[in-house]
Amino acid sequence: MTELLEKQASPRPAARESRAEATPGEPAHLELAAVSLRYGEVRALENVSLRVPRGSIVALIGANGAGKSSSLRAITGLRKVAAGEVRLEGRVINSRDTQEPTHALVRQGVAMVPEGRHVFPYMSIKDNLLMGAYTRRDKAGIATDLERVCERFPRLKERFHQHGSSLSGGEQQMVAIGRALMAKPRLLLLDEPSLGIAPQVIRLIGRSLLEINRKDGITVVLVEQNSRMALALSSYAYVLETGRVALEGPSKELMTNEHVKRLYLGG
Repeated sequence: MTELLEKQASPRPAARESRAEATPGEPAHLELAAVSLRYGEVRALENVSLRVPRGSIVALIGANGAGKSSSLRAITGLRKVAAGEVRLEGRVINSRDTQEPTHALVRQGVAMVPEGRHVFPYMSIKDNLLMGAYTRRDKAGIATDLERVCERFPRLKERFHQHGSSLSGGEQQMVAIGRALMAKPRLLLLDEPSLGIAPQVIRLIGRSLLEINRKDGITVVLVEQNSRMALALSSYAYVLETGRVALEGPSKELMTNEHVKRLYLGG
């Protein structure tokens, strides 16, 4: 992971208490404003506010049950919020009065890599990847993006016609990320991409996410229990505890924060 830290050489904002800022005069690519979310009587999120500037990598870290995945469900409209607003490029997509359908968000440039990968086991890798392009009609563009995914993850090209069930966990994660990229997103959401994957594959996926962000200009929201990886890849991070934002700041500085080191970095 030191290698990832060295690769994350772009400037980061100085220490401050205020949240990550979008370009002046421009709305954040994604924003949660005082969002609360419940499962029946269980409170999953309480008054959560965060912002994701366009073209950035922002991480959400925390323990199991802290509210990280619930934040993604609020963003994607898989769960209606109880209070507050989720805004995509300044437009409300989830509130008590509004809930944008998930398929509509895909057409607006939002794609998600779910926890557990959810690769179709009896479909080939090629067909799994093409499922990500189901909203597109540009055949030439789809073919070009399919080739780009295979260039990014050469192992997929080698196993192009194998069933998804025959792949290792790391290879399935490559398929899941590639499938999301086939939707041609401007905002990519990832839920625990390192879960159950060998360390060398984690490093490969980390480098790929940096490339996706820097070369393709895709905004990334990274939800991870692997806090060291998440902070190494991101420029800004939020620490969630029991459904609330307990701490936030530039990722480089959170790496040296005593609270974060003690609870999340094994320090």
